[in-house]
Amino acid sequence: MADWLPQGFVAPGQVELSTGDHLRPIRASDVDIDYPAVMGSRESLWAKYGEAWGWPPSTMTFEADRDDLDRHAVEMERLESFNYAVLNADETALLGCVYIDPPDIAGTDAEVSWWVVDAVAGSELAVALDEFVPRWLAESWRFKNPSFALQ
Repeated sequence: MADWLPQGFVAPGQVELSTGDHLRPIRASDVDIDYPAVMGSRESLWAKYGEAWGWPPSTMTFEADRDDLDRHAVEMERLESFNYAVLNADETALLGCVYIDPPDIAGTDAEVSWWVVDAVAGSELAVALDEFVPRWLAESWRFKNPSFALQ
């Protein structure tokens, strides 16, 4: 059990957004929609995460992305960290991700970041996600002081 979460913690499953889209834990089988989403927004993602995470590299392959998604799924099973895909209603498009990680900054209880693909930046979905995530963290995760350092 990860010591950053309360005893008996159960991570939320699928969560509906006001836009008709939803969040759910990502899995390796999402690679068919994750890879084009990530690589199609790579420059924006690199500007946000490149220095901190070295992600996504310009040379990332489909197979490397699948391995990364599989690693995320295993980490979620172990309650080590969480990656939620932002998906359209029929799950034909990955529109972004939400990351919830153990705290690295003293006085915080989680490190949280999220992104949307370039095509929906500034859209109703992006605004809804910006409003939803902090509320979700407080209500469903019971975090009192998450860090949004990469936001």
